[in-house]
Amino acid sequence: MKPAPDLYALLRPLIFKLNPETAHGLAFTAGAAAQRIPGVLGLLASACGRPDPGLAREVLGLRFPSPVGLAAGLDKGAELLPLWQALGFGFVEVGTVTPRPQPGNPKPRVFRLPEEQLILNRMGFNSEGAEVVARRLRSRPRNLIVGGNIGKNKETPEGQALADYAAAYRAVAPLVDYVALNVSSPNTPGLRRLQAPEALRPLLDGMLALRKEMGLEAQPLLVKLAPDLAPEELDATVDAVVESGVSGLIATNTTLDRTIVSETNRARVEALGMGGLSGRGLKIKAREIHRRVLRRIPRGLAFMACGGIGSGEDAAVALQDGASLVQIYSSLIFEGPLLVGRINRELAERTYYTN
Repeated sequence: MKPAPDLYALLRPLIFKLNPETAHGLAFTAGAAAQRIPGVLGLLASACGRPDPGLAREVLGLRFPSPVGLAAGLDKGAELLPLWQALGFGFVEVGTVTPRPQPGNPKPRVFRLPEEQLILNRMGFNSEGAEVVARRLRSRPRNLIVGGNIGKNKETPEGQALADYAAAYRAVAPLVDYVALNVSSPNTPGLRRLQAPEALRPLLDGMLALRKEMGLEAQPLLVKLAPDLAPEELDATVDAVVESGVSGLIATNTTLDRTIVSETNRARVEALGMGGLSGRGLKIKAREIHRRVLRRIPRGLAFMACGGIGSGEDAAVALQDGASLVQIYSSLIFEGPLLVGRINRELAERTYYTN
């Protein structure tokens, strides 16, 4: 099938003149309208191309039509699930969802570096709250795999984090296919300290006990890690995750490392202030983390690769390294909605790609 013309490439200069959050809001308004107009999603699916049946794989006891998923952070409130499915995603991770609504950090809090395909964000878990997201999930597409990424509220002390994760889990878990615990965002004070084994073990023990209490033992529970842990810290955290008995890992979240920015733009990025970087420049750093984690975890433990993945080649490398699935986010902002179909086609065309 001949690929659809890429109108996004023509519109991108205009879109990028807008504040990133303004552009995001307009895109979501347009996406919501598209979901309401009969036939539009079918046309989108035809234009983008449905995933080749050869891409389907069994992971976490679930059948994924494609290993390419949407990472958490873009559709925080589960607003556009039918649209993501029409674009060709094999799965969607919504969130991060906090138990109670919170506005996140003050604006401006998102910045683009188009020439480097990087995004800096310090959103701070802006969330409508678990109950609002749960209401939307009750009408989710039933033939789309959906994960729920959950976190704690900003004002909740680290020592009470388990209560927040448990509250979000109770609301969201019965309505999704898997749950991911976000302990790695750099934009909620103290959150990353939950990755330390002495803090992570009781959190995971508590969440696994809750999963059993709710009769959801068969539902996968994963942990999302940061790219900024020192090698020995990463090893200790991965060991704690493996020993806990959870279902898998996701790596990586955004990075605080400004060296992934070219020297030309580094001073500019520093002037923007705090926040995590994601996008093309994170690829090498994330790949090193992926490979280190994959060498350490036992066979059969699911691993989702995230960070700097923006092409079929990037996805294929991660899958060849041993990742079960891959997630994209920032590359979608720069390349547009047809990117998903391109990655699916490139994966299907690669003779070395195997299920």
